[in-house]
Amino acid sequence: MLALAISTCTDRGRELFAPGQADWEVHGAAQWDFRDGLLQGRADSAEGFVMTRERYTDFRLELEFMPDSTINSGIFIRCAKQELSATDCHEINIWDLHPNPEFRTGAIVTRHPPLAHVNTLNRWNTYRIDCRPDTLKIWVNDTLTARLANPGLGSGYIGLQASGTGTIRFRNIRLYP
Repeated sequence: MLALAISTCTDRGRELFAPGQADWEVHGAAQWDFRDGLLQGRADSAEGFVMTRERYTDFRLELEFMPDSTINSGIFIRCAKQELSATDCHEINIWDLHPNPEFRTGAIVTRHPPLAHVNTLNRWNTYRIDCRPDTLKIWVNDTLTARLANPGLGSGYIGLQASGTGTIRFRNIRLYP
């Protein structure tokens, strides 16, 4: 089992999902590893995720991601339990080719369709997720893709998903209070 933790807080934020640290864990059948400084999830007709062991309330999460053209991925925030759920988490999607365009990259699945379509396949992209008590805002590559008032789910775990078939890469994952 791969284990990681959050380093100390600095003005650069707190690093999440760093190699060799112990405050995150791996769940499911996808394969997760660090390669060339990247957290990489690979799925082969499977689903898996990494998730923090600590709960977070109000924060800004910034990260870079690179999806291949076949992966279904996402960032799950404020999860009530250490499991992925579109109802008990806010699922911030990474899936440009989702069969339902309302759930594509930049959407908050089942809660808010993307305000703009940003193409992210096979290249590095940024996500900025701002969680406040009364508002949740999402940016992909500096484009506002979602704004949800009164989002509910005030506190919870943070997870990264690899589902279906393909590879997702993450780097520079930082949490700011």
